[in-house]
Amino acid sequence: MASTTTMLPAAGPNWARRFVPWIRANLFNSIGNSIITVLIGAFVIWALLGIVRWTIIDAVWVAPNMRACQAAGTGACWAFVAEKWRFILFGRFPYEEQWRAALVTILLFAMTGATFVPKLWRRETAYAWVAVLVISGVLMWGGVLGLAPVESDLWSGLPLTLILSLLSMIFGFILAVFLALGRRSHLPVVKLICTVFIEAMRGVPLITILFMASLMLPLFLPPGFTVAKPLRALVAITLFLAAYQAEDVRAGLLALPKGQFEAADALGLSYWRKTKSIVLPQAITIVIPPLVGNLIGNFKNTSLVSIISLLDLMNTTQVALIDPNWRGLTSEAYIFLGTIYFVACFAMSRYSQWLEVRLNKGKRR
Repeated sequence: MASTTTMLPAAGPNWARRFVPWIRANLFNSIGNSIITVLIGAFVIWALLGIVRWTIIDAVWVAPNMRACQAAGTGACWAFVAEKWRFILFGRFPYEEQWRAALVTILLFAMTGATFVPKLWRRETAYAWVAVLVISGVLMWGGVLGLAPVESDLWSGLPLTLILSLLSMIFGFILAVFLALGRRSHLPVVKLICTVFIEAMRGVPLITILFMASLMLPLFLPPGFTVAKPLRALVAITLFLAAYQAEDVRAGLLALPKGQFEAADALGLSYWRKTKSIVLPQAITIVIPPLVGNLIGNFKNTSLVSIISLLDLMNTTQVALIDPNWRGLTSEAYIFLGTIYFVACFAMSRYSQWLEVRLNKGKRR
């Protein structure tokens, strides 16, 4: 009679069976590595305890000014954020109307989150974006539906940062695609124009373009005709971003095998049908990492609009620190600001990694 052997499952949780062997092989595989691991672990624990003590345990959450914070405890003075958060987020937007700026912020975040969902990649989402942008414009400008008018120069804080970054991302990417296609065009004039534009924009810093949009553009406009500062900044940032993204898209086009173009031509597809259905989807998939890298940089570059007297999220934080009652609390202010930037940038980075894996499923072995 043949004997059978029953394999019993290993005891212990799955994470232990997975990580304990790795820890032994990589962190405690020798006496020297064990000592280094223990020392680094002790330092990390000591640092984390200090951070927790400063940010939470010894922190002061309610105080009328900085001196009261210092007298109440040795930790972080989060009372500054509690006192100034509305100005940091909404800046000079009229206090009584800040609910409008808050609603615009929520709408833009909600639409951005909805766009991240693949099931919502439909034409209706584009229509929803148009509707949200129109509603946002009405809420920010006012003057209709009983809303008090607000000058665009008063737009500031987080809403301004989102408006400049999101709109420049949308319009900049569309322009970048046409610039990349134009630079690869067989028409000499089109290729020359696109090449000159890209190289000119990539050859100067964004600050220079913002200065030109703010100081030189009015010189070419008819007398009495003005362009709002947020619009000037949006155009400058969009053109600058488009030039960089155009080179990313062009790199994706160059990376495509020549057989893809030949197969599309063999099917008798027109140039635009071939580009829309076959060429661009593959090219953009290849260059997702650099594209997202430019978008993250663009989100942070909006802080440069301060040179044309606009207050984005970074600049409203700096202005809040001028208050004599709270002067000197730079750590708390920039930790709060950095958290907002980190969450937004980290979300874009993680989503790009997930999207890259999802779009490359058919190519993985």
